[in-house]
Amino acid sequence: MRIVFFGTPQFAVPSLERFLSHPEFEVVGVVTQPDKRRGRGGQVMPSPVKQVALTAGCRLWQPKRIKKDEAVLAELEAVGADAFVVIAYGQILSPRILAMPRLGCINAHGSLLPAYRGAAPIQWSLYNGESETGVTTMLMDEGMDTGPMLLKSRAPLDLMDTALDLAQVLAAQSADLLVDTLQQLQAGTVTAVPQPDEQATYAPLIQKEDYALDWSRSAIALHNQVRGFYPNCSTLFRGEPLKITATAPLEEFTWPQLPEILIRLQSTVEAIQLTAASAQPGEVVGLLKGQGPLIQTGEGLLLLLQVQPQGKRAQSGADFVNGSRLEISERLGQ
Repeated sequence: MRIVFFGTPQFAVPSLERFLSHPEFEVVGVVTQPDKRRGRGGQVMPSPVKQVALTAGCRLWQPKRIKKDEAVLAELEAVGADAFVVIAYGQILSPRILAMPRLGCINAHGSLLPAYRGAAPIQWSLYNGESETGVTTMLMDEGMDTGPMLLKSRAPLDLMDTALDLAQVLAAQSADLLVDTLQQLQAGTVTAVPQPDEQATYAPLIQKEDYALDWSRSAIALHNQVRGFYPNCSTLFRGEPLKITATAPLEEFTWPQLPEILIRLQSTVEAIQLTAASAQPGEVVGLLKGQGPLIQTGEGLLLLLQVQPQGKRAQSGADFVNGSRLEISERLGQ
């Protein structure tokens, strides 16, 4: 089966590698975003997908606006692809492009559609504390993740999973599911099912203000925000920005889901909780040896397991306590 692969970030790499190594598929070309400045040095760098494509010797297109690039469009029409496989490409495909391949344009989306249509399904599913997510393949149409669904793969969510952890899991699932989907489309053994639009939810692009931590929220809500928008959530500490990159919500219903090393500290935490009844949101109410500071929230205590002070590397909560000489009753967020 002849395919053109559309993708850009690391999330798409496992799928491209799977098609390149699979004997039933021929990758006749790869479409990815133009090179961009990346990293602290601001060097112009190729996308992760481009790097794989170059190593494999693939024909490559990098249009700035694919809908307007007549030369690229003509070449895509001429390759005679059976399918276009699209995963995290980053541009909208026009009706002209959608109509080119024999089997259509097949997309893998990181959610159980119609839930979390949009640009950031992984992040928002964690932010909302979902217990399960997954990948859906679909036939693309002109809408934003609105096309008829083909196959689904499910993934349970652990309380301590971050967006990075989940992206790695779903990237691997996407590779498997896309191969299965194209094989079944070729064999005529899969039926496209329209999405029930009334059940749709949305996962918009994350905005800068989404990273700000409001300590009046509950411990579990703050924890979900930190892991969902990893590694960018921040607060203020002694007047300077402080990134919070790993936490543990220490509430009655979360204890069974926490790592064993934290469960052993439950009695210590509960004793601290009794003495912190009048503490204000954001206030340091305890220092757990070897772990980090306990912060009072609007409901429950939040343990800071990893932080990153401005201008420094990420460090454990315990190192932060020692390095900053943190004291009980200091307050974050002011």
